Amino acid sequence: MLRGRSLSVTSLSGLPQWEVEELPVEDLLLFEVAWEVTNKVGGIYTVIQTKARTTADEWGDNYFLIGPYFEQNMKTQVEKCEPANDAVRRAVDTMNKHGCQVHFGRWLIEGSPYVVLFDIGFSAWNLDRWKGDLWEACSVGIPYHDREANDMLIFGSLTAWFLKEVTDHADGKHVIAQFHEWQAGTGLILSRARNLPIATIFTTHATLLGRYLCAANIDFYNHLDKFNIDKEAGERQIYHRYCMERASVHCAHVFTTVSEITAVEAEHMLKRKPDVVTPNGLNVKKFSAMHEFQNLHAMYKARIQEFVRGHFYGHLDFDLEKTLFFFIAGRYEFSNKGADIFLESLSRLNFLLRMHKSDVTVVVFFIMPAKTNNFNVETLKGQAVRKQLWDIAHSVKEKFGKKLYDALLRGEIPDLNNILDRDDLTIMKRAIFSTQRQSLPPVTTHNMIDDSTDPILSTIRRIGLFNSRTDRVKVILHPEFLSSTSPLLPMDYEEFVRGCHLGVFPSYYEPWGYTPAECTVMGIPSVTTNLSGFGCFMQEHVADPTAYGIYIVDRRFRSPDDSCNQLTKFLYGFCKQSRRQRIIQRNRTERLSDLLDWRYLGRYYQHARHLTLSRAFPDKFHVESTSPPTTEGFKYPRPSSVPPSPTGSQFSSPQSSDVEDEEDEDERYNEEEEAERDRLNIKSPFSLGHVPYGKKKLHGEYKN
Repeated sequence: MLRGRSLSVTSLSGLPQWEVEELPVEDLLLFEVAWEVTNKVGGIYTVIQTKARTTADEWGDNYFLIGPYFEQNMKTQVEKCEPANDAVRRAVDTMNKHGCQVHFGRWLIEGSPYVVLFDIGFSAWNLDRWKGDLWEACSVGIPYHDREANDMLIFGSLTAWFLKEVTDHADGKHVIAQFHEWQAGTGLILSRARNLPIATIFTTHATLLGRYLCAANIDFYNHLDKFNIDKEAGERQIYHRYCMERASVHCAHVFTTVSEITAVEAEHMLKRKPDVVTPNGLNVKKFSAMHEFQNLHAMYKARIQEFVRGHFYGHLDFDLEKTLFFFIAGRYEFSNKGADIFLESLSRLNFLLRMHKSDVTVVVFFIMPAKTNNFNVETLKGQAVRKQLWDIAHSVKEKFGKKLYDALLRGEIPDLNNILDRDDLTIMKRAIFSTQRQSLPPVTTHNMIDDSTDPILSTIRRIGLFNSRTDRVKVILHPEFLSSTSPLLPMDYEEFVRGCHLGVFPSYYEPWGYTPAECTVMGIPSVTTNLSGFGCFMQEHVADPTAYGIYIVDRRFRSPDDSCNQLTKFLYGFCKQSRRQRIIQRNRTERLSDLLDWRYLGRYYQHARHLTLSRAFPDKFHVESTSPPTTEGFKYPRPSSVPPSPTGSQFSSPQSSDVEDEEDEDERYNEEEEAERDRLNIKSPFSLGHVPYGKKKLHGEYKN
């Protein structure tokens, strides 16, 4: 029997203390299995990559990630090495001797965790035999034409084989294996069918059928209990995948998901209520200087302004200092990601700004990858014209400066009428003429392959946002992920986000929502919904989310038109803020980043591991209380300064003077007091030490 003591953690906010028993990691091995280990496909990659450092700090050399082998990823992301753990080394050697290719090394990310990578193609000759094993285990058959499902079966079979070899040589160490999504689930099913002595956790980040149903524009969340699950999966030809997912859920000792909204969905779609909700976090990097993130915003905003100068050459009749940059980014799922409601709201925002004769201009970027041929010629020309004008201006400036310098040396004040000669004037006139264009600035930066049927472009045509001079809302579709090597907009995604004013993510289906979370940790306000895990998390933890720059659109209990009006109201209210109000709001937004730190959220994963050990090995591990960590009763309070949120400002017009705003805000707002109060309202992250785990010790009340 393993005995020990518990670690007590005090809540700085005055709320009840909670105790948590830490696992004896020196007597355990932890494996996380996912298709996105070293293989970036979607959000699961971000979850695993950002969590690796915290988990590696806690578990040390007893933490391993299992994923698929891709040669390019191996060359660029993994440093090969020999396993230090004897059980893992034997498992790798045994599988390699029996016709597999298993690669081992350290993933070159923060934390440098060990990775075990299986070459799927090299073991494909076993596919038919492994299909038979799956059928015997759970009576699920996989069609030969579904290559992705076949690959997942190979991956899962190799995982189960590997875990068997590890447990055979574990020398008394207990094994925990966490499987992410249905792609890794086959390994869990086969491990349980073979009665391997491992504690299993299955984590769903989104249900298969839920994503399909939401993409079909069905009122999903209000009809969860009315779907014929088998019929819906069969009609979409994913019944075998759905069965793999559901079998994984019911085979696991512990079932977890990433948000409360997805927990409700999973209970109806997969017929099991999640045991623990494990919110997704990020590695939060704090700057030593409190306002460094504000300086980064100003620096990267200037780079976006340079792009805008080129893109709108000849139509640059708006003040860039009064221009706001909004953006939406993610997979090109037009309805699921809320691009449909966003475009409709932009049309209404454009009407409001024009009706109120606002001098504010909004430039909106859609960063959503789609099929393209190449860059748009007109867009490239715009950047070339901008660079040409920049070179001419610098050339004339140098000549002007030299003549001025020479005149001052002679003790003369130069005649400004003669300091520029006829050639200089000719060059400048030609430069001005070169900025004339016969067409409107393009709404897309690339040539789209399916231009006529593209949902975003079709909606832009319908609502008439063509970047005309009278439009106060300008639209730019960038159908490619951002890169610092791009000839158009040479910025990484993080740099671009920091340079924008507002991220807009009005998703209908978003189990968590990393995009608004990333905005938050960078101090950029964002729009989310009460159908996203992030939005629900913030509603639970923040009394007045809008004051902290988190605008939550109600897409669950309102009609689409009402939701669109609410989003328009949020956007218009943001446009009415003064520059100082936006600075104050960014300060508040950045302070919420502590809530999203893995050092804080990692305790939910720790609870799931406690629970699975107690269920898999009840004679060795016991948890009397299975209550998960909770923050019931804890919220960031509404900031004491008035107004409670920027949209509630007494100023009803975007023309309110900055001087009036600043004087009024100075009377109400004390940043140091607010920041200190917020620091006291979140528990400091608990330390992760190696404290022994005791049998039949109270797991404690998880109060924040």
